[in-house]
Amino acid sequence: MSKEVFRLGELFCGPGGIACGAHNAVSDDGEKTIVHAWANDFDHDTCETYAKNICHGDGSSVYCSDVRELDIAALGPIDAFAYGFPCNSFSNVGEHQGLDNEKFGQLYTYGVEVLKQYQPKWFLAENVSGIRSAGDGDHFKIILEDLAAAGYTLVTNLYKFEEYGVPQTRHRIIIVGIRNDLDAQGIKFRVPSPEPYKNCDISAGTALAGIPVDAPNNEIRKLQEKVKRRLSYIKPGQNVWQAENLPPELEIKTRTKISQIYRKLDPDKPSYTVTAAGGGGTFMYHWSDEQRELTNRERARIQTFPDDFEFVGNYSSVRKQIGMAVPPRGAEIIFRAILNTFAGIDYPSVEPSMS
Repeated sequence: MSKEVFRLGELFCGPGGIACGAHNAVSDDGEKTIVHAWANDFDHDTCETYAKNICHGDGSSVYCSDVRELDIAALGPIDAFAYGFPCNSFSNVGEHQGLDNEKFGQLYTYGVEVLKQYQPKWFLAENVSGIRSAGDGDHFKIILEDLAAAGYTLVTNLYKFEEYGVPQTRHRIIIVGIRNDLDAQGIKFRVPSPEPYKNCDISAGTALAGIPVDAPNNEIRKLQEKVKRRLSYIKPGQNVWQAENLPPELEIKTRTKISQIYRKLDPDKPSYTVTAAGGGGTFMYHWSDEQRELTNRERARIQTFPDDFEFVGNYSSVRKQIGMAVPPRGAEIIFRAILNTFAGIDYPSVEPSMS
């Protein structure tokens, strides 16, 4: 097979989790690779992070704007496309309005427009698992129909990233589309099997070990003494509701007992899902006797970002960027499968969980 470089365009690119995975992915014969072409996101810090790490500081191909104001026709030709369209309206944690959400529900259509405009050879779309049930499942069917109507054969799968060597229970729907004419020629994507990763050590203890002292975004936030006292009653792997002998003044007064409130990581198990935002008690907590939150670098480690990947912005902004990102290691595995598909290389696969 001859060398082939796929130029990748992205909408809702985030800080670069997908791009990081794409740039690390190479087909098994070394002949197929992916390079950045252009990217778009709404958030300024996110775009700065992407430009710094993916584009070596050159932000000229990173368009920081509302996608609704973006001139899609002026972006430039691409061979591949990726987008994690905003999940706010599909998340089980949110209002779950799906396509009925006026602010977020229809943003996936801009990706469909990119597919129609540029007809890349393949695309990858990502969203939360809750997208399947929005609108009693009808909304997801509409999204799939629109993507297919743009000229693509779809393979849709629920990826449990902890099964692919990511030290975190993070479940996401990934849609891979191959352009119909290429699919007809026998280029058919298959879901990569998690079997090769079954013996990976995905414990939080291993994931957070050996962080360099000079690693960026590794500052420890100072907690209130009351919070530290509360944490001292919580054992590794437990949350505030499971704490024994918790004094009344340290109890949480709420009717909704969310499992991740003041929950410590268990060093012998994968982390629970890294989230982008949330109030008191949702910051993720270390198992050590230090009684502290995770640092942003530790969150990034759980998300499998390399230690030299530097996030731009204040503490809250960086936390949001990390929580919204696709784990680079998970993205790399899927992209490698796509590249092997185009290289005609067989690889271990499983049947898609959705059809």
